[in-house]
Amino acid sequence: MTITKFIDSNFKHFNAATLRDAAIAYKSHIDSGGKMMVTLAGAMSSGQLGISLAPMIREGKVHAISCTGANLEESLFRLVAGSHYKRIPDYRYLTKEDDYKLWQEHNNRVTDTTIPETEAMRVLEGFLDDSWGRSNKDGESLLWHEHYYRIIKEGHLVKHYQEDPQTSWLIAACEKNLPILVPAAEDSTTGNMFAGRVLLGKIKASVVKSGMEYMVDWMKMFLKEAGINPETKKVESKANSWGMFQIGGGTSGDAPICIVPTLNQDMRGIFPPVPLWDYFCQISDSVTSYGGYSGATPNEKITWGKLRVDTPMFVVESDATICAPLIFAYVMGL
Repeated sequence: MTITKFIDSNFKHFNAATLRDAAIAYKSHIDSGGKMMVTLAGAMSSGQLGISLAPMIREGKVHAISCTGANLEESLFRLVAGSHYKRIPDYRYLTKEDDYKLWQEHNNRVTDTTIPETEAMRVLEGFLDDSWGRSNKDGESLLWHEHYYRIIKEGHLVKHYQEDPQTSWLIAACEKNLPILVPAAEDSTTGNMFAGRVLLGKIKASVVKSGMEYMVDWMKMFLKEAGINPETKKVESKANSWGMFQIGGGTSGDAPICIVPTLNQDMRGIFPPVPLWDYFCQISDSVTSYGGYSGATPNEKITWGKLRVDTPMFVVESDATICAPLIFAYVMGL
């Protein structure tokens, strides 16, 4: 039995039924010519989501990524240091002393896996230093992910690969030159490294474009996707339909979804209206909270001009490392 048939046959109620409905709607959105943005919070790259996400990107089922700086870098950490990662199945029972020992060994724990500092972080750090340094010398300013794309395209990491590059979603995204948004890149290991270089005066902060410049670039992209010329402010072509598949919450999901109301409301009619999101699914185990984004229901987004009343919207309240690969498999017809 295929994964698709298994889901159709068995996922009848509760979160299982919502997962099936979300997968069907995702597939329908893509099959009808729509585009999809996937947002990554948490530690999805360390959880090896790339195994299922990379094929989705290569098959044209994902058209943009918004992610935390940690998910961006960890896609390459795993690629160059996979054999040095340690899985700790009994992580719930570790003592403080156990975790302190891991730190002494330069193993940084993310739930049940450890990221090896020397083999992962320091390897990537060297190549990023070179990219930042070149930009600093040339007076160049790149978006955060563009430094990563440059490293990948120049082939510097190939000799360090310890895992199959087909399992890295960032490698797949680079191959497709996918638009990537990384809000708050400083909240990551390599972002901390970059800030340290700026503090020491080794490079200028302008080597990396700011988060505001990221958002402006994406607003221009969404205007074009809506068929609007950002310069003439006129409709010149047919609008593309966009959906959002959000894993977790936080700024990786909140930043890009705000682009639509920003253009439609905050611009006060300067541009023609852009379409609201045509699909929305969030996989999260966050409970509804008082003012928190991660646990907010999709209906709340209607009040912000992000979703329409008739936008297909789903919340799968479960573990994304289980649910996302199943939905991706369904969309790909596996």
